[in-house]
Amino acid sequence: MARVHELLAGGRCFSFEFFPPKTDEAERALEKALGELEPLRPSFVSVTYGAGGSTRQRTREIVLRILSDTSMTPMAHLTCIGHRREELVEILDGYREAGVENILALAGDPPAGAEADQPTGDFRYAVELVELVRERGPFSVGVAAHPECHPRSCDRPTDRRHLAAKLSAADFGVTQFFFRAADYFEMMDELAALGIDKPVVPGVMPVTNVRQVQRFAELSGAAFPAELAERLQAVADTPGEVRRIGVEVATQLCQELLDGGAPGLHFYTLNRSTATREIYANLGLGGPEPG
Repeated sequence: MARVHELLAGGRCFSFEFFPPKTDEAERALEKALGELEPLRPSFVSVTYGAGGSTRQRTREIVLRILSDTSMTPMAHLTCIGHRREELVEILDGYREAGVENILALAGDPPAGAEADQPTGDFRYAVELVELVRERGPFSVGVAAHPECHPRSCDRPTDRRHLAAKLSAADFGVTQFFFRAADYFEMMDELAALGIDKPVVPGVMPVTNVRQVQRFAELSGAAFPAELAERLQAVADTPGEVRRIGVEVATQLCQELLDGGAPGLHFYTLNRSTATREIYANLGLGGPEPG
């Protein structure tokens, strides 16, 4: 199996993100998306991990299923807030023994009912988890980056110093989704000024559901552009038109990122394949002709 930082060293990487389903219907949707996106031959795919370990078993099952039943390289998300050290060691050792070599190390959100400033568990910051991942095996380890700063950051310089510290300890970064290429490139310039040259893959989420993406943007701290919001609201009752605009805007963002030298693209699929396949086709990366 390939290690993500080695893939990035070899050239641009294109990857997809999935989340563990909660219902039988959602399970079928995930299986359909995996089957439809595998032919695009992504460099790797990632599987998210719920707050406080709420999807621990389901995340592991999907990661191992991708490893054993597909040609795709999985990367397991892992969060440390809400976990004891011994729990994290057990998870990491299990992944190592199963042959999983890629981990995205995240602080994560507190479990339901816990105070954000008083998280449970032995660790509070992602950099602490990165250090533990290093101890437990020869993993390729990534961290999250927020082009518009982490929503809990007190100020931009502090945010960038913390991000630089994480990237110094890790092999690569993957960003939260955003809507303006300038935000990504400004972040990269700020990191370079701090001596960081690790690759950071930009994350892209095509807008296919207005309310859902607006909610995600609020949670992640990403600014939802007013012009885009107006265009989408005008066609909010026509799902096909919403997706068409979303794909058009995401394609333009992706092209700007690639033209500017980004090391690849990471697509937040929301366990659906259509928008991602259409963007791939628009960019000439493969996939169906957009209809």
